[in-house]
Amino acid sequence: MTDVTLCLWYDGTAEEAATFYARTFPDSSVDAVHYAPTDFPSGKKGDPLTVEFTVLGAKCIGLNGGPIFPHTEAFSFQVGTDSQEETDRYWNAIVGNGGKESACGWCKDKWGVNWQITPHVLTQGMADPDPAVRERVFTAMMTMHKIDHAAIEAARAG
Repeated sequence: MTDVTLCLWYDGTAEEAATFYARTFPDSSVDAVHYAPTDFPSGKKGDPLTVEFTVLGAKCIGLNGGPIFPHTEAFSFQVGTDSQEETDRYWNAIVGNGGKESACGWCKDKWGVNWQITPHVLTQGMADPDPAVRERVFTAMMTMHKIDHAAIEAARAG
């Protein structure tokens, strides 16, 4: 069986990020920290080199590789939510911990990793068989940073 692990590059902060994710999301944990056996270009012997962690059941490894490769919007975690309370909790945890808001349910954590906090009501509205519903939901979403469940439901209803 093939084993897949997402590798995320950090500038010396992989353990801090993994600990935050483990505190913030269910089915998340810091699984192991591996320390550098010798000095390396972005660190010293004994510094955390890699951190194995799980985010919402997805296996990840954080590599403390230095500042050369910052995160971009080309990669993001998409987190489906069932309620406004759940959306608010994740959004506020990420943004309130030094992160930044973006458009259409996207935000960035303080380490530069991008997150899409995506209510199921939004994905259901975007998959509605009626093109008019999809257009209304899309138009509503385009005005938002954090997704507002009630506004999406109103757009779906017309």
